[in-house]
This record gives sequence, structure tokens and C-alpha cells, in this order.
Amino acid sequence: MLFVQQLHVKGRRDELLPPTSLRVSPGELLLVAADRQDQRTALALTISGRMKPTGGLITWAGNSRTKTLRLASALVDSPGVNEPEQHLSVRDLVTEDLALVPRRYRGALLSKPWLKINRFEDIADLWTEQLPAGKRTELLTALALANPHTDLLVVDSPDRHSASAADWLPRLKALAYDGGRPLAVVATVTALPDSWTGPAAVIGNAVQPAEEAPAALESAPESTPAQTAVTDQPSLADDESEALLRETEDAK
Repeated sequence: MLFVQQLHVKGRRDELLPPTSLRVSPGELLLVAADRQDQRTALALTISGRMKPTGGLITWAGNSRTKTLRLASALVDSPGVNEPEQHLSVRDLVTEDLALVPRRYRGALLSKPWLKINRFEDIADLWTEQLPAGKRTELLTALALANPHTDLLVVDSPDRHSASAADWLPRLKALAYDGGRPLAVVATVTALPDSWTGPAAVIGNAVQPAEEAPAALESAPESTPAQTAVTDQPSLADDESEALLRETEDAK
């Protein structure tokens, strides 16, 4: 289970990610809503182990190590981070992504047979920018799952490609509820679809009124060794996260 409590990321001028709490277990799809793209991406980066938070608690299967979280998770289609470049063909994208699968699991994962097995031959010669929203989500999630150790799927703002939830929601539900390989799936979205009745959260849901903060701090339970809260200053897990942080702050 992914367990997140009062997770937040401090930006240069204000909080990039306001305190947020959520949880999701294998076999579940959780939708997390926020108006701002930078907040959605900051959450996606943090809960997939790509960015270290300023504070709060985050564990995967009871383990608070960032490395454990990162190895178990896949970040999908995050704007400015790992979204496909428009000049790439689907065939080249598949070749590049399969090369990132750990060598011991890669085997004969070549683009041509992979495209055939996964029924993407009909789009192999398209540019990634030509992909319909539904096919894009299907392709990118399939590539993320080429790594057999992916148990947590974090999809960043799939609704930015289409106004219709039918283009991405059925695919994510199918992945989460697949009995053969149950996944914990989190999708950040601009707003919850009207038809959605499943688990949901809102970024900033752990922000407390100023007058309630002292009482909350006094009653807060101590962390267990497996759930150590992060209290040091924010640092980024990789260069791509640092670039995103600069871009989102400059855009505000």
C-alpha cells in the first residue's frame, strides 16, 4: 500500500505541493484532483520517488526508503518530465522505453515483436503527437508495465489530452482491477469525472486552519521506524525534477 500523510514540497516562493494525505492499495485506482498542473506534477514526482519532499510521511509497503518507492513505481506521461517527444515515432519511443527496462528482465524486448504482441502495429509509424488520447494512454501504460517489478503506476494528468474521461479512465480501471497483476494506480487530474464514484483525494486536503495547527501537532503520533517522516530541506531525486521545479515556479 502507498501511504501518504501531510506530504508537502516547498518551492522558492510558496509551496509547490501543499500538505496532502492519501492512500491506495494494490487493486485500487485513486484519482487526485488539483487545478494547477505544477501541483499535480509535484505530487506525481514525489509519490513515485522522483522528488524528495520537504516534509510529511510517505511509505510503500511499510517502507519509507525513497529507493524502494522508486523501484516499485512507474511515472507515466508527466509534462516536462517524461512525456514523449513529439518528433519521435511510436516505434522509436518503444525502442527507447524498452531500453530502460532492467537488463535482467529485458531479454528479447525489441520494438517490433513488442509492438506485435501488444497490438500496436497499426500505430508504429505514427508520430507520438498524432496518437489519439485513448491510444496514447494505452501505449504509455503498457510500456511502463514492461518492467515486471512495477507495482505502482502514477499517471500525470491524462485528462489534459481529452475532455472525455472515456479516453483514459477505463484503461486505468482495467489495470488496477486486473486480477492477474493487481496494481496500485494513482492518476492526477484537473477535476474528478462526473461518473467517478471510486476513491478520490484533493491536493492540499491536509492543510489545517491556523487555529487548529497547535492541537494537531500535540496529538500527532510518533512515527514508527518503517515510517520515518521527512524533515530535511527539499532536494531533488534527479535533474529532470529540478528542471520541472524551475519551470513551474517561473511560470507562476
